[in-house]
Amino acid sequence: MNKIINIKDVAREAGVSIATVSRVMNKLPSVKSSNKARVEAAIKKLKFRPNVSAQRLAAKRNNAIGLVIPRYADIFHSFYALQILQGTGLAVERLKLDLLLHITNGESFLNVSAVEGVLFSDIIGNEEQVDNVLEREMPCVIMNYMTKDLPVSCVSIDNFKAAFTATEYLIKLGHSRVAAITGELKSQVAIDRLDGYVKALGKNGIEKKNNYVKCGDFGRDSAIKATEELLKLKTRPTAIFAASDEMAVGTIQVCLESGINVPRDMSVLGFDDNPLALGFSPIPITTMRQPLHKMAMVATETLHKIIIGKNKGNKSIVLPAELIERNSCQPLT
Repeated sequence: MNKIINIKDVAREAGVSIATVSRVMNKLPSVKSSNKARVEAAIKKLKFRPNVSAQRLAAKRNNAIGLVIPRYADIFHSFYALQILQGTGLAVERLKLDLLLHITNGESFLNVSAVEGVLFSDIIGNEEQVDNVLEREMPCVIMNYMTKDLPVSCVSIDNFKAAFTATEYLIKLGHSRVAAITGELKSQVAIDRLDGYVKALGKNGIEKKNNYVKCGDFGRDSAIKATEELLKLKTRPTAIFAASDEMAVGTIQVCLESGINVPRDMSVLGFDDNPLALGFSPIPITTMRQPLHKMAMVATETLHKIIIGKNKGNKSIVLPAELIERNSCQPLT
């Protein structure tokens, strides 16, 4: 079976960036003649055939915006992705816009000639595509990520403050042995939540213990492994802050299977207020509710204002999370 050639293969063959290949394909003038010749030679050699439908769309502007979502495992069962799609969908309907969805791990590019602006739902794996959009000076908004290094508007949750609030809540319940199970630490979200946890410990005079911090990936399986390690410690924690509700469910599962009562013997606090995960929990989980739906709506509205000229300059919008108290935490007795 012949391998399908994509834009990344062309870029590799030509020895240029994917952004350069995209500019050549869209006949933009800002490409060196030498690079243009190399790209055209690579396209001919590899017999690369661009998507005809996309090229037709590129022939004229329209009332559409693009939404780029990083591809990852189980994306179509993801609470995060669902909330982003729902919030963006509602906003584009109200604004009478069309939406072009592009799910990618960075190997393919959104046809930016077919849209008036681009929303990025985080930028993990899609940094080069962000650069491509910014090089074209196209209206752009990044969600779930804050940056001062790029000339772009950002809308995100205050993950640092939310994690600080969550950890301090456990401390105020009397817990001084508070462990944390992090998300994937290549993401800004996970790093901010870990930093918030550490800051709350320090503010309350509690020394951070390295063996109380376990790395996860926001998924249940990683939390199961991390919780098993925590329960084997000679002095185990009395409370665990999990960086997602899916992980909190896994933590509670391990505790109960080990004969540890939640919340009497172990308080567990999650993050997201994810009904998809909470439905599997034997105990209602205390959690930090993050307004993902609102984040997507605000980002879409911000992008639209940039497109029509109402917003000038870059905006940094940070939305607060909310502590939701349920039954998985209680005062230390």
